[in-house]
Amino acid sequence: MGWQDLLQHEDERIELPWTGGRALRSFTRKWTIVGDLPREHGWYSFKLLKGRSTTVDRATEKQPTTLSYMRTGYLVGDRFATDEFSGSRVRKLDVNLLPRVHLIEDDLDRFARCRVGQAYLDGPLIFCHQEMPLGPEDDVLRAYEDRAESVDTVKGVTPGLDAVFRMASWQRLEAERRRAELERLRLEEEAKREAEERRQNLIKQLGDGHGRREMAKVDFEAAARAALAVGGAELLDWKPVRGRKEWTVRYRLDGRRFECVCDENLRIIDSGICMVDHRTGIKGDTRFTLESLPGVVRQAERDGVLVVFRNV
Repeated sequence: MGWQDLLQHEDERIELPWTGGRALRSFTRKWTIVGDLPREHGWYSFKLLKGRSTTVDRATEKQPTTLSYMRTGYLVGDRFATDEFSGSRVRKLDVNLLPRVHLIEDDLDRFARCRVGQAYLDGPLIFCHQEMPLGPEDDVLRAYEDRAESVDTVKGVTPGLDAVFRMASWQRLEAERRRAELERLRLEEEAKREAEERRQNLIKQLGDGHGRREMAKVDFEAAARAALAVGGAELLDWKPVRGRKEWTVRYRLDGRRFECVCDENLRIIDSGICMVDHRTGIKGDTRFTLESLPGVVRQAERDGVLVVFRNV
C-alpha cells in the first residue's frame, strides 16, 4: 500500500440523515457542512471535501445500515416509547419524558410498532422501519376508539405501548378541549360583534325616541345622554336602583345640578322637583320623560315656582 491509497478520493460520498445544523456525524467521524443546507430534514448523500468538510450532494433513499444503537417501541406523534419505557406507570405522563423521533414515514398506523436508531452515540433518534406487531396492538386501538380509561385489561401490553396509549388519549382530550375553548371564544366574539353592530345602529337612531329607548336596553348611559340633550341638559352620572328596573340620573341644566329617577323606557318616576297639581293633588312626574323634563324645570324656574326635592 502506498501513500496515495491513504488519500481521500475526490468523489467520496457518505449517506446520512440530516436533522438541521452544519455539524454532520457518523458512528466514527465528524464533518462540517459548507455551502447551502437542505431545505428539509431527510436522508442525503454528502460529498466529502478536504479538512473534514462536506457539502450536500443530493437527496437519497433511507440507509438503515448506517444507523446504530437500535431500539424498538411505539410512536405517538413524533414521540417514542421503548418496550421497556420506565415512565409508563407514572400517573401523569409528561410528553417530555418521551424522546423525539425524526424522519418518520407518512401514514403509519396508530400504535404501530417501530424500529429507530441513531447515526452516532447520543444523536437524534431516526426512524428506521415498521416492525411486526406483538399482538395486543389491535385491542389497544379498539380501547382507544372506545375511549377506555386504560388498557390494564388487555393482555401483553408492554410499558411502551401503555405509555403511547395514555399519551394519545390525553392528546385527544386536549385537542377537544382546545376546540371547545375556541368555539366558546368564537361565539363570544360573534355575540360581541352583533351587540356592537346593534349598538352602532341604535346610535344612528338616537335622534328618534324609539331608538333612544332601544338603546337604553343595551347602553343606558348613551340613551340618557341623548335624551337629556334633547331638552338642553347634560348628563353627569347615573346608577341603577337596586332591585328595580329604574335608574337614578344626575344632570346639569342652566348651571344647576338636578337629580331624577326614570325607568328603562326613560319615563320619569321621580322628577326630583315638585310636580303636584295643587287643584287636583295629582302628582304629574310620570307624564314626562328624560327628553321633556329639562323643559319642565326651565318653565318652573321662569315662573318662579320651582321647588327642588332632591338636592344635588
